[in-house]
Amino acid sequence: MSSCPEHSAPEPAFEQPWHAQVFALTVALNEAGRFDWPDWAARFSETLKRHGLSRELDGGDDYFHAWLETLETLLAEDGAAAADEVTTIRRAWEDAYLGTPHGQPVHLPSSQ
Repeated sequence: MSSCPEHSAPEPAFEQPWHAQVFALTVALNEAGRFDWPDWAARFSETLKRHGLSRELDGGDDYFHAWLETLETLLAEDGAAAADEVTTIRRAWEDAYLGTPHGQPVHLPSSQ
């Protein structure tokens, strides 16, 4: 009788889908030449320090909120995304998310 190794799904690399999306967007912007990685790493490190996130992080929401803040700041500084526009769109997405039944796709109103 041969024994088969127990198969299990690998641990997900990201806790939430939006974590993967913001990571992929950042990598794509770097690859497109919008910023260099050492600058990104220095900025992200400063954001983590400012938020007091010096402990070892597990890649959860606190980590990716800091990641997103860093990306938004970097894009605002180079004129690609004005802070007030980011705030408006973030609120619209939040309203759409909160108003969407669980399991249904979230859509922004067509005026966005």
